[in-house]
Amino acid sequence: MLSRLTRSQAVAVCAVPVVALLATAVFAPLPFSVAQPGMTANVLGKNQGTPVITVSGAPTRTTGGQLRMTTIEATGPDARVSLKDVFGNWFRTDRAVMPRDSVYPSGNSVKEIEKHNAEQMQQSQDAATRAALKYLDLSADKVKVDLKLADVGGPSAGLLFTLGIIDKLNGDGSGGDLTGGRTIAGTGTIDAAGQVGAVGGVALKTQAARRDGATVFLVPKAECGDAKAELPEGLRLVPVTTLKSAVDSLVALEKGKGSVPSC
Repeated sequence: MLSRLTRSQAVAVCAVPVVALLATAVFAPLPFSVAQPGMTANVLGKNQGTPVITVSGAPTRTTGGQLRMTTIEATGPDARVSLKDVFGNWFRTDRAVMPRDSVYPSGNSVKEIEKHNAEQMQQSQDAATRAALKYLDLSADKVKVDLKLADVGGPSAGLLFTLGIIDKLNGDGSGGDLTGGRTIAGTGTIDAAGQVGAVGGVALKTQAARRDGATVFLVPKAECGDAKAELPEGLRLVPVTTLKSAVDSLVALEKGKGSVPSC
């Protein structure tokens, strides 16, 4: 049939399915999520009117400065992300196009994902409490810690929760604030032994931190490269591997003595 058509007619006929295919590709859902800098919260203060950290069974301090945990906001697990969305956000420094499976567990419903994130947050809070009390050589039988942070899931606030508990109970160990009066932000998982783990989305979290006034950002050492990729001006990166290294760095910053590592 095409042999009976002129060249221009044949090209036009062949172009129809190609155009249709491209149009389908542009609007078809793809296995990606689009993320941006999210909210931050001062774990030494209140969130939505409720103290983030409440300690009973031991005297606590009145703290100065802030310890801000950081988040990213991503398109929902059931959101449709098209090729147009990917291209539109790929080159923006305040957006990141990420594989959906790196943001949400694969193959789960929205309710299952929400449950999974809530469980991870609870596990993170439990580990943060154990790590902080172990660091301070306090007994969990006598000291009780209650952590509340609404509308946030996952394990990435673990390090900041732990530092917040330590600051409320012990400060820098010699009467001063662990923050040195600064606004400190950061991210990282924590286990009961005080090991700090990588998270993800750190380039976006640094932007959220600086937006909300932080001048220092604690980052898992393994993610220094990602954190430096879009580092906002005026934000100092401090790599950490353990709870002790994080505390030591903050005390060195506060007192102006000793070395503070950098990425």
